[in-house]
Parts: sequence; structure tokens; C-alpha cells
Amino acid sequence: MSLDPVLLAVINGRLEQIADEMDATLFRSAFNPIIAEAHDASHGIYHAHTGATLVQGSNGLPVFVGSMAGAVRLAIATMSSDSERRGGRADVDGAVESGAVRDGDVYCFNDPYEGGTHLNDLKMIRPFFRGGRIWCHLASVGHFTDVGGNVPGNYNPAARDIQQEGTLIPPVLIRRAGETDERVVDLVCSISRQPVNAYGDMQAQLNALDLGARRLGELLDEYGDDVVREALDELTRRAATLMRSSIDKLPDGVYRAVDYLDNDGSSADLVEVALTMTVDGDRLRLDFSGTSGAVTGPINISHSTAVAACYVGLKHVFRDVPANFGCLEPVDIVIPAGSLLAATRPRPVGGYTETILRVMDLIFRCVAEADPAASNGCSYGTINALSLAGQRADGSPWVMFTFYGGGLGGSPVSDGLNHGNAPLSTATIPPVEILEAQYPVRFRRWSLRPDSGGDGKFRGGLGASYDIELLAESAEAFTFGDRAWRPPLGVAGGGAAATNEVSFVVADDVIEPELGAKVLGVKMTRGDRVRIESPGGGGYGPPSERDAAAVERDRQLGYVTRGDS
Repeated sequence: MSLDPVLLAVINGRLEQIADEMDATLFRSAFNPIIAEAHDASHGIYHAHTGATLVQGSNGLPVFVGSMAGAVRLAIATMSSDSERRGGRADVDGAVESGAVRDGDVYCFNDPYEGGTHLNDLKMIRPFFRGGRIWCHLASVGHFTDVGGNVPGNYNPAARDIQQEGTLIPPVLIRRAGETDERVVDLVCSISRQPVNAYGDMQAQLNALDLGARRLGELLDEYGDDVVREALDELTRRAATLMRSSIDKLPDGVYRAVDYLDNDGSSADLVEVALTMTVDGDRLRLDFSGTSGAVTGPINISHSTAVAACYVGLKHVFRDVPANFGCLEPVDIVIPAGSLLAATRPRPVGGYTETILRVMDLIFRCVAEADPAASNGCSYGTINALSLAGQRADGSPWVMFTFYGGGLGGSPVSDGLNHGNAPLSTATIPPVEILEAQYPVRFRRWSLRPDSGGDGKFRGGLGASYDIELLAESAEAFTFGDRAWRPPLGVAGGGAAATNEVSFVVADDVIEPELGAKVLGVKMTRGDRVRIESPGGGGYGPPSERDAAAVERDRQLGYVTRGDS
């Protein structure tokens, strides 16, 4: 079958709209601000037998594209196992008989080793049926405020195993043939310090999947199953072709880069991440041999998360390639077993965000070595996760979890974005007004940080300065960040950005953490403050080539106060 290009474009738009509508449904009905305001969530359509990504929404987190494929594979394996236990069978492609897995079933879990990322990200997988068989899977993932563990918000820099980070939920049926199992809902709520938020977020995810199933059914009814299937196959082929064409434009060669994480939260030792990138015609090889082995603290990541980080890094370089699994067809990714990038249970993985940002920076730097015109300086490289937790006057617990922005790297055509979001995602920083309305805090300062962007022909974007005052009688503070000891680097002769600075003003004393931006349980009372000075982005190109008018503009705007730009 050969599809008319216009029809292919129409079906592609409709498929993306389905994922976008699922995103919007969750964002508008979730209870916790990290989903509702920051949009730390994603939805997509996945292959019935392999779990590969077919379609993702434009508003969901890109890092979930790769990691959720692993989550869907885990759900498929669970369905096959459940089918056999119930007397059904799995066919050679991994699909299961509808008598064992039913229309309306939904599995939920947060396993970070198979499904990727960390315990806060609750995944829901719904097999979508046509003609009594599974046609594809619909998937939803959202960041829950709290899932138990030693630290409210679950970013525990002192974690030594997964149990200290929270409660791991294996794949379980939260819905059976459309009927919600309230025992599973109660289970997820019971492990959280914010059970009302957890309840609302689960219902929002289930509603999003319901909407996706209706919309996909309408699309298939309108155009036919075979036509839409052919469209999905063609879109996957085109993504692979476009990626091969993009790779082929890079000069053949071997390119290397090394970077470091400040520490793993348990010792002050630097943790190395190494990449050797080989370009051979229209194929690309990303080899992370030489990366540190798995560490004691929570900066390990699972194999599926590492693959997802590579996908997002490449998407930043090759921006026109569609968001489906075809784009990785010409890419070989080598992740050594037992390394920092291939964690197995019970290694802690809660700080996965810091490590995948380092993976992406290495991709930017290697591509810049191959072709400076195709890449950009490193981003600020840390989300600076902050948890504040205490009790309200009625004794009920409150947990504020949020993250913070910084500067993005300068590019071949422009300065880096000031105070942007981490390039691992499209998540936005929750608005001050929302945080102040929901929690006993006041933001005394939220402004751009002068002199924080790396020098260059195109300057790195500026980080930000935050000063957050506690209004409650008491609370504990926890932070999980990086780039306090090793700055974001520039490319093509660009300079490094400022490092990260985290401190606490407690009883008028300034406390500076021993491990940079990783802090466990600082006791605060009313009027104490948290201060964060986030890094900027690395510069692009030699600073001597910067336009004189741009130098003067930076000085007038207060972006740069030192002697040169």
C-alpha cells in the first residue's frame, strides 16, 4: 500500500493530536504542581509487540520517549506472564489472547530498572484492542510528589539502595476490564506523604488513557486499521531515513569527550562519564566504555534511561527527525554492563536527571568536534531538585518539591537562552504564585544571575538567583543538584559557565554544603532561607569574535559586570 503524502500528513497530525490531548487532560486535572504546572509527564502510542515508540505528544517530556518504550516492554512481559497463569497463551509476537488480557485493562508501576527514570514517575500502560486483539499500547507517565522513602519528595542524596528512595511498585492491574481496583489505588496513596495528590494524579492518568482510547478508536474507524498501520510504518521508516541523512552530513571520524559529576552523594570523589562517538557514513556509534562503574549513591541510571538520554541529545542536534523509534535505527549505543549507565537493582537511581544531563553534554561536545556548526555549548546541567517538608498547624504533612532552571549553551547563531528549562525535558518551572499559594514559603528573590554564562562569540545563557524564605514554624530542606565543582563547558572555543551554588541561611548563619549541591535534612525555622545560584550555559566560539554591540548590550542589561564579556 502506498499512502498519498497528504493523507500521511493528516494521519500523522491526528496521531500526534491524540497524544497531545492525553497530555492536556492530565495537565488540567492533576493535583500536584509538578504535573499540573511543570508538565513533568508524557503520553504516547507504542507498538503492540515490541513496545517501541510510535507517537509521542509535543508537550510531554522527550526523555520519556526512550524510557517509556522499556516500560511498555515490561508491561507486555507481565501481560504474557499473567496470561499463562490464567490459562491463556502468548503468541510468537508477544501478543496475548484477549481472554487473558482484556479491553480496559490498565497496568501501573514505577520500576526504574525496566521502565526507566526513578520511583516518582508512575507509569500506566493500557493495551488498546481492535477485533479482539491488541493493536497497540497507550501509555501515561507522571511525576508524583512523593512515594515514601527516607526523604520527602524522594530526591535522597544519601540513599544507598532503592528502598531508601521510596517504594517500588511492580506492574499491577489498577483496572481490570474497565473496573478500577481500589485496593491498588489505596496502596499507591498509602505510601505517599501526599495521598490526596496521589489519588488525584492517578485518576487524571486513567482519564487521559480513556480519552486516548476513544480518540484512537475514532481515527481507526474513520480511516481503517490497515491505513493507519501503514502510516505508522511509513513514519517510522521516514524517521530512520532522515536520521541516516543527518548523520551522513557529519564528517567521518572518531570523537571523544569526558565529563564528571561532582560526587555521588556518599563521597567527594568525582564520577566520570566518557563517550567515544564514531561517525561512519550514515551510521553513528555512541560508546560509553570508560565510564565509571555503578556507584554507591543515587546518580546511577538504568540502561533504558541511558538510551533515552542519547535519544534526547541527538534530537537536540537533529531537530527535524520525528519522535519515534525509527530515529535510533542507524545509531548503535554501547553501554557497559555494571557501569553508572546500566544500574541494576538495588542500586539507587533517584538523581537520574543529573547523569542524563551529563550524557547529553557529551553528545553536544562530540558533535561540536565533528562539526561545530551542528552543536551548541553545554547546558547548565542540573535541575537543583529542592524538597521542603514540614507539618501544618493541624498536624497534616506538607511537601513542596520543585526544580530550578539555568542557562542553555550558546549556539552557532545566537546566545544561549537565559533561565531555561533543562534540555532533558519540556517541563517548565512551576510559577512562584502557585508554590506560594500551596506551601508556606515566600520567594524573596527570583532573578537572572549576572556573569553566569560562558564567554564566547555567542554567550551562554544566564542562570538564576533564588532566595526562598520559610513561613512555617519549622521544616527540613533537601537538595539534589550538581555542577557545583565542575562547570558547564563551552564548545568551538567558547568559555565555561559559572558553577552551581547552594546555601542555607539558618539563624543568620550561612551553611554551605560539603558535597556541593547535595544536601540532606537541613533543619529550618520561620524566616530561614534557601539560596540557589544556578549555573549558566557554556559559550560558543572564541570570545574575541563577539560583536562589540553585543558586548555593550550585555553590560547595559547587567548580564555581564566583569571587565569583558
